[in-house]
Amino acid sequence: MSWLRSFYDRLIFPRPVVILLLFGVLLVIASLRLDQFRLDASAESLVLENDRSLEQYREVNRRFTNSDDFLVVTFTPNEELFSEEGLALLASLRDDLAALDNVSSTNSILNVPLLHSPDLTLDTVDSEIKTIDENGVEPETARKALLSNPLYPNLLISEDGRTTAIQVNLPTPERYFELLYERNSLRDRVDSGDATEEEQQRLEAVSQEFIEFTEAQGEERDRTIDNVRAILDSYRDRAEIYLGGVPMIVADMIRFIENDLSTFGIGVLVFLLLTLAIIFRQWRWVVVPLLCCSFTVWLVVGYLSWVRWPVTVISSNFVSLLLIMTLSLTIHLIVRYREFQHDEPDAPPREILRNTLLAMIKPCFYMATTTIVAFGSLTFSGIRPVIDFGWMMTIGLAVAFLITFVIFPALLALLPPPVDDRVRSDRVPFTDMFARFTEHYGKTVLVGSGILAILCVIGLNRLSVENSFIDYFKSSTEIHQGMITIDDRLGGTTPLDVVITDDKPPESASGGDPFASDCDPFVDDCDGAEEYRDTWFTYQKMDRLSKVHDYLDSLAATGKVQSIKTTLDILAQVNGGEPLNALELAFVPSAVPDDLQNILLTPYISEEHDQARFSIRILETSPDLRRQALLDRIRTHLTEEMGFEYDQIQLTGMTVMYNNMLQSLFESQIKTLGVVFLAIMIMFLILFRSIKLALIGMAPNLIAAGSVLGLMGWLGIPLDMMTITVAAITVGIAVDDTIHYIHRFKTEFEKDGDYIATMHRCHRSIGQAMFFTSLTIITGFSILVLSNFIPTIYFGLFTGFAMFMALVGALTLLPRLIVLFKPFGVSGGPPRRD
Repeated sequence: MSWLRSFYDRLIFPRPVVILLLFGVLLVIASLRLDQFRLDASAESLVLENDRSLEQYREVNRRFTNSDDFLVVTFTPNEELFSEEGLALLASLRDDLAALDNVSSTNSILNVPLLHSPDLTLDTVDSEIKTIDENGVEPETARKALLSNPLYPNLLISEDGRTTAIQVNLPTPERYFELLYERNSLRDRVDSGDATEEEQQRLEAVSQEFIEFTEAQGEERDRTIDNVRAILDSYRDRAEIYLGGVPMIVADMIRFIENDLSTFGIGVLVFLLLTLAIIFRQWRWVVVPLLCCSFTVWLVVGYLSWVRWPVTVISSNFVSLLLIMTLSLTIHLIVRYREFQHDEPDAPPREILRNTLLAMIKPCFYMATTTIVAFGSLTFSGIRPVIDFGWMMTIGLAVAFLITFVIFPALLALLPPPVDDRVRSDRVPFTDMFARFTEHYGKTVLVGSGILAILCVIGLNRLSVENSFIDYFKSSTEIHQGMITIDDRLGGTTPLDVVITDDKPPESASGGDPFASDCDPFVDDCDGAEEYRDTWFTYQKMDRLSKVHDYLDSLAATGKVQSIKTTLDILAQVNGGEPLNALELAFVPSAVPDDLQNILLTPYISEEHDQARFSIRILETSPDLRRQALLDRIRTHLTEEMGFEYDQIQLTGMTVMYNNMLQSLFESQIKTLGVVFLAIMIMFLILFRSIKLALIGMAPNLIAAGSVLGLMGWLGIPLDMMTITVAAITVGIAVDDTIHYIHRFKTEFEKDGDYIATMHRCHRSIGQAMFFTSLTIITGFSILVLSNFIPTIYFGLFTGFAMFMALVGALTLLPRLIVLFKPFGVSGGPPRRD
């Protein structure tokens, strides 16, 4: 440690002002691009790394002229909806929304085609279809026409006719997709190693342009959504109104992130200030740690701004975590400093500071390293926002360690704290109570730990990953309320698309002529003799698609199902209730008027790509919703029962992407925990040079990690994209107590070789620091319960619980195992030096 002593004596202690001025310059540089700090709650931030489902979803939407780029306004007037007053109020609201700059169009029961004319036939469909807007249809007639139409119930209107929806379209500019596909194409070439230097440079330029374009679009969308909300507020006294839709959810999640960053950052600072003031009661021990905490966050936020690294819903906790972790490091230094003050009250402050730094840098280095390993293990999760969170915390903890051992001593060199009465006191701290309990009830500690371990294992076996997106938000939020309304009255929320590709033409196919067959196309069914035709509009193919539709509609978790069968049902209704025959089917594409093509045909059939699409809305409020089981069941039925080939079926949509992320959680949890425990075991072996001691040190950490996951299993709380990180983070933080305790135990044991006496001395010294840091962490995490994002609340509660378990384990089970197995040698004999 001579080089370290020289570093402080020659550089830090003589020139604290210079060090702080240079650091101030670094803070200024870090703040130059704070305006570039950005948040991201897009679909890309919630999917697996390299998950192609998002691209498939976008491709399907473009191929079938379909998009989720719209807001949904649910409207339940105080008066009857189908009355002159109700429809007039709806029209007024619709017109106000349509007048907004970024709104391209709106869809509602006012402008959709009605099927009510007695003269309506397949031949007159172009001229006889009417709308409420243009034709002044009587309210009761319009009601019957809408509810009898297979397309609109549970989509634009509830089955009881009380609630309707306005679809407010916010189209994504084509430039967005051009940049997106160019960026992804260049990324693939770079990843495969085939990209030229020019293409690599182009990738950087396109990526930057895509970020800037996306940010500009996001700001425009936010303004539009704010304007929409302002309009809705002016109508809420006359109707029950909720806002939903993917753009609104993204905007609100961004708002939640911003709120979490500000609320938790300020809230944690206030909590920390109060905690420090209560514990140490000296202004220096409040100001200096808080400055170090603030500097850490400042530098990391500045770095993220410089590299334009977005913060997501998951990584939004990094501010509070960095504050807490930096404070944890500084508290250990403060407690050790005060111990040296107690032992040598007349020693010069600089000598006390030097002794503190030299005594604590090794355990704090291992403490920081193990915590970095814990967060770094999140990069193995395969989930993009979790990976980013891991890297952000890895960088942040490295910064926190450097600030703690460079800026902290520089500040104390300028502001040496005096010796107060509490430092001079010889009173036994209350943490010695744990030592007395462990000494007298050692068997109880072991038996209790064993029972707890068994309960943890049982709880782990009860863990699941199935949860509803709606449960991520408090019931008071508009997202939650809107989802319930849409689920209950308008056919479901989360989109799922089933896309079926047509059979490949046989080698003997007759060149695409739909009538080149011995089968008479004018009859309804050719009894299996129909030859291959390169079109979906044949009797047999449509019959097969209808059966798929009926099956999907029969599933308990599915709400509204739309497909070409919906269109055929509408046309059959127009045809006097008679299903279309084979000839009429063949002419459907030309029979449907051009202005109805985007409603009745192109969302469901792509002749160009030989694909048929089934649009499904999943009921997020369904208690029986099991996404993976549902997707497996659909694919199994279509392949085994209906004869489609596996590669003919494509399942896509937000349901699939969200499910992919959920299903990776178990595997990810195993990976991250495995990496953490392996790395910590290696750390213990390097630090303590004893397999026995390393195994002893792992015990309380296993209990801490197992207790939080076990409790989740017992309470029936599923893993989600936030709670997946708790176990790995808990181990990384909890192991800090283990390292500090064993390191101090080894030092104290060398004084007299007495295990019991050493245990009491450790509980009175490092035990205090462990209690203070754990109390600070638990208190800091408790502020997360104020979030509107339920996973963030769980994250705070379970991390606090895990830290409590880790503290109790480190103050009871850990010393009991040390006393039992005597890893430092026989009590009373010469201490071991290994």
